[in-house]
Amino acid sequence: MANTKSAAKRARQTEGRALRNRRVLSRIRTLSKRAAKADGPANDINALIHRNAAIRRKARLARARAGASK
Repeated sequence: MANTKSAAKRARQTEGRALRNRRVLSRIRTLSKRAAKADGPANDINALIHRNAAIRRKARLARARAGASK
C-alpha cells in the first residue's frame, strides 16, 4: 500500500496504463497475424502505434511474406 497521496496516484496511473498497454498489444498482435495471412498491406497498425514502429513491423511482415513465397 502506498504511504503518500502521490504514491497512491502513481499506482493508479500505472495500473491504468498497464491495462491500456495490454489491450493495445493484443490488438496489434491480432492485426499482425491477420496481415501476415492476407495479401494486402497492414495499414491498420498505423492507427495504433508510433509511425516508425508501424513501418518497421510492416517491413518485417513484407520480408516474411517474401521469404514464405519463395
